[in-house]
Amino acid sequence: MSWLFGYSRPQMPPPEDPPSNDGESGTAPPATANLTKAEKRAMEAYRFDSSALERAAQAAKELERSRHAKEALEISKMQEITRQQEQMAKIKEYEVSIEQAKVQQKKIDHEERRKTLQEETKQHQMRAQYQDQLAKKRYEEQLVQQQKSQEEILKKQEESVAKQEALRRATIEHEMELREKNKLKAIEAEARARAKADRENRDITLEQIRLKAAENRTTILEGIKTAGSVIGTGLNALVTDWDKTLAAAGGLSLLALGVYTAKGATSVTARFIEARIGKPSLINETSRFSLLEAIKHPILTMSKAVNRFRKPTDALAGVVLEPSLERRLRDIAIATKNTRLNKGYYRNLLMYGPPGTGKTLFSKKLAKHSEMDYAILTGGDVAPMGKGAVAAIHKVFDWANTSRKGVLLFIDEADAFLRKRSSERISEDLRAALNAFLYRTSDQSSRIMLVLASNTPQQFDSAINDRLDKMIEFGLPGYEERERLIRLYFDKFVLQPASEGKRRLSVEQFDYGALCSKLAERTAGMSGRALSKLGVAWQAAAYASDDGRLTERMCIEICDDAVADHRQKMEWLSEEEKSRTMMPYLLDLPPLDKTTGHTKATIVEIEDDNDKKESATTKVKTVSKKTSNKSTDMEK
Repeated sequence: MSWLFGYSRPQMPPPEDPPSNDGESGTAPPATANLTKAEKRAMEAYRFDSSALERAAQAAKELERSRHAKEALEISKMQEITRQQEQMAKIKEYEVSIEQAKVQQKKIDHEERRKTLQEETKQHQMRAQYQDQLAKKRYEEQLVQQQKSQEEILKKQEESVAKQEALRRATIEHEMELREKNKLKAIEAEARARAKADRENRDITLEQIRLKAAENRTTILEGIKTAGSVIGTGLNALVTDWDKTLAAAGGLSLLALGVYTAKGATSVTARFIEARIGKPSLINETSRFSLLEAIKHPILTMSKAVNRFRKPTDALAGVVLEPSLERRLRDIAIATKNTRLNKGYYRNLLMYGPPGTGKTLFSKKLAKHSEMDYAILTGGDVAPMGKGAVAAIHKVFDWANTSRKGVLLFIDEADAFLRKRSSERISEDLRAALNAFLYRTSDQSSRIMLVLASNTPQQFDSAINDRLDKMIEFGLPGYEERERLIRLYFDKFVLQPASEGKRRLSVEQFDYGALCSKLAERTAGMSGRALSKLGVAWQAAAYASDDGRLTERMCIEICDDAVADHRQKMEWLSEEEKSRTMMPYLLDLPPLDKTTGHTKATIVEIEDDNDKKESATTKVKTVSKKTSNKSTDMEK
């Protein structure tokens, strides 16, 4: 259809106007010469080419005559619509490109503005830094100037003070010099005047001295004469009058007898009061009733009195030991109780082993089970008493003999004063105390049961060993004993306070039995006292936490710290201590892990393998067997 409307043909320029034939044609400018470009475009828009219209009319007539006229018209319409749509798409694309150009321009503007702001900010910062530097420089200069001025002022002040001090010192020195001169002159004048007076009064002074000497001699002679006459008269009267002689002798005898009797009665009364009412100074703790202790501690005395009326408990209640050792101690407890009931003679015991293994605890339990009084003293208290140690030991045994129930006399650290006299260097006072102890324990007693405890029994004197009837070794607890102890102290210090609800203490939910088994494997070589301190440490950690809650992780960490501390203490032992006291119990300990710097406890999860359990059980049995063999050999 382009040929129909003449689109494909180029438009011909409009024909020029024919020149005018008027006479003024050569000089007059055309009518469009003075028009602007916009007016010329408007005029060209109104020009119309009629040839294209004629061709279109001719084509329309031909189409009307053709049988495809209608189809051609439809095709032309569709082409026109397609061209319009393409034109509209181009318009849209053009609008989109215009919008993109606007957006790009805005981005460029924003970027330029941002760069401008950055540059302005940078310039402001540089200007602020420069001003700050200038201000600092000015301030420093001011400080320097002020310091210089202050130094100058101080210098001037010091100079003025020095000058004033020099003037004052010179003035004082001059005054002292003048005063000294005046004093010397006064002394010299006084001495001259005194010497002159002495020379003038020499005769009078000598006469006064002679008179005083004569009076003193006369007074002394008269006193001697008077005393001699009185003594002579008294002796003469005693010699001549026998009644007076007998009266004087009887009076002196009665006076001496009264002094001696009062002294003896006072000593006997004091011993009776100390034995019946008080307690000896060497005794640190006793279950025996004392009037003085009741006055000092009435509540404690009342609680002890109430406990006496209760039935005696098991001698091993609360004491965790190796099974074979428990059987031996139970036999000793039964024999001691029957001995008291039948008023027989007690056997003396020696308990030896590492510290903290239950020696003192068992002694108290034994006394309560046998319904005896117990008294605890320490061997280290004897040596500082010096010469009074002998009398103190006699007082202890005299006090113990007054008990009707019988006394279990427990001496802790007995090796402190019962050392060997042949090889050990001991003082004379300590030797006398040892001899006094040997004298009081020479025979079996039906009132006193002697129990000695020591970590180094090889230091005892041979005479002390001869007085011991049975020796019992308290070794370190094995795996099973440690597990029982940990369960006991975990229940005592953690579970019971948490169940009461009165304290700020709670426990996280976890398997307590499995935890105690793990900790028993970790705490090899630790004594019962060390395990009890572990329970106290758990309680303290729970109190120190924010919510008062004890977790399994806290228990394991505290246990690892305690194990590391215990191993370090074992490393600190001297070679003599290891060989004498702890070496038999340190043979089966695992090695100590040494780390550089600060030792930090790490949490290690112990695998519950059957092989590991079997090896641990075998090891515990071996240790128990060794301990029982040692105790059997010592008993033989």
